[in-house]
Amino acid sequence: MSGVRCMLMRGGTSKGAYFLAGDLPSDPAERDGLLLRIMGTPDPRQIDGIGGAHPLTGKVAVVSPSAGPDADVDYLFLQLGVEEPAVSDRQNCGNLLAGVGPFAVERGLMPAGGDSTSVRIRMVNSGGVATATFPTPGGAVDYAGGTAISGVPGTAARIDLDFAGTAGSACGALLPTGRVRDVVGGIEVTCIDNGMPVVVAAASDLGATGYETDLSHLRDRIQALRLAAGELMGLGDVAAASIPKTTLVAPPRDGGTICTRTFIPLRMHASIGVLGAVTVATALLLDGAVGRDLAELPPPGAALSIEHPAGRLDAVVELDGTAVRRAAVVRTARKLFDGTVFPRSSP
Repeated sequence: MSGVRCMLMRGGTSKGAYFLAGDLPSDPAERDGLLLRIMGTPDPRQIDGIGGAHPLTGKVAVVSPSAGPDADVDYLFLQLGVEEPAVSDRQNCGNLLAGVGPFAVERGLMPAGGDSTSVRIRMVNSGGVATATFPTPGGAVDYAGGTAISGVPGTAARIDLDFAGTAGSACGALLPTGRVRDVVGGIEVTCIDNGMPVVVAAASDLGATGYETDLSHLRDRIQALRLAAGELMGLGDVAAASIPKTTLVAPPRDGGTICTRTFIPLRMHASIGVLGAVTVATALLLDGAVGRDLAELPPPGAALSIEHPAGRLDAVVELDGTAVRRAAVVRTARKLFDGTVFPRSSP
């Protein structure tokens, strides 16, 4: 059985398999079938593949030289199902994004640029461009460092992700409904997309505090809310999609800006996605948005600290009215394995 060159990496608070596009079939259906077999889907344990039996560890980054002059590499994110043989390209992943720059240098798509290297990355899923800056002393990626991020044990090298302008939009607009606030099923929400389509709602409006560790009893209400919001946001029928995400907000209780509980799409996130946090932070800066009245906003230009079940994620967002000028976050990544992966036989 022939294998496929693969690098397994932790990117932020996610884990995924990174591939060069040229190492995978060019036909999307054939590619997706191969990736499902590599990950071991469908199977709740993914026992016959390299998936980790969880949505946060069932991710794939497909990287290639950029097709345009404004980026160095193109990054296609694919979310694979665990129990269902599903592959979705309808959303970004800002956590796996953290590993794309180092992966590009490791694979020779970009030369190391001295003590640090910056790689411009086009996020194919949304069209946004991010610049990743990370240490490369001696011309090699250095994953060791003293930066800690919530949800990951230990420390690693700092990776700065900077988004000039919007981080992209699957919906085609920052406010896809054209309004800062909507009412969906009797719940006031803000539907927003700065790199990740998110439905922001006050936890109290769903009978929650927003500090819970288990909100599985809200599954049906969250599904009804996001199905209706997905239509309003121009995403169509999202019953089988992982977007939009739903984020419940509450006043901060640990010195941050806001407290969040996010669903992906119906399972409560152990932390919060990078672009989900950026999008929630963006909403908090808009007059009239859900959550703004609950937030402890920092001075203009300072990072907004988004509390989540595993800690905090700090995001800098700069707006000009309702136009995004810039967003930035700090992440870490680490190479876990580099070699050849062997998929199970078809089907």
